[in-house]
Amino acid sequence: MWDNPRILNAAAGALTGAALALFAAEGLGLLLVSPLFPVREIDVRGVLAHVDPAEIESASRASLHGNFFAVDLGALRAALERLPWVRSVDVRRAWPDRLSVRIEEHVPLARWGDAALVDTHGDVFAGQTSAKLPLLAGPPGTEHEVTERYRLFARLLAPLATPLERVILSPRYAWQLRLASGLDIELGRDLPKDPVDARLARFVAVYPALQRELAQRADYVDLRYPNGFALRLTDSGHGAKPAASARG
Repeated sequence: MWDNPRILNAAAGALTGAALALFAAEGLGLLLVSPLFPVREIDVRGVLAHVDPAEIESASRASLHGNFFAVDLGALRAALERLPWVRSVDVRRAWPDRLSVRIEEHVPLARWGDAALVDTHGDVFAGQTSAKLPLLAGPPGTEHEVTERYRLFARLLAPLATPLERVILSPRYAWQLRLASGLDIELGRDLPKDPVDARLARFVAVYPALQRELAQRADYVDLRYPNGFALRLTDSGHGAKPAASARG
């Protein structure tokens, strides 16, 4: 074997490669612990209306360990995404001593139940705001569905010129709405042959004319009928009056 030049050349090449790999690993280890490459700056970008800069600084300091090469970008991203108003984070290294952080905030669409908010993507988050927002609620796992239905119902109700302020999906998956005017709408469950959006559209088409005829305000409408609906009228001086029915 030792008098075979081809084998000797291959062995020498393998030893050289192993030595280079060893030196490279050693050099990389020294590079990762070297104090010569500190992270000196974190450049935070994004439209930030609710995230407190002090929270960003605190979360960043707690997750930054090591120099420019060793810092764990995933840990920093995870720490920032735990902040209540942060929806997503992108973190990149920027040579020689900077980290570039782009933050996307949740854009609140409505309140979700008693203690949370839901954003325009249908994601629930633990933010707090004093802004006047509609209320959405539903069984666990229905956040995206309720958000999409809220948008649909709001479009269908637009001709009535009063905002939709509440959308509730009950545990039995029945829909209940409330308008800013105080009108409660019982939509009921979605049925294959009579979906709730079709019921609501029929009601919106006839309600303004019916309201003029009645000359009274309705405070409740039940749309759980295949070809019509029932109204409960309110007499401001004498309390609630019996329900009136109408054909769609």
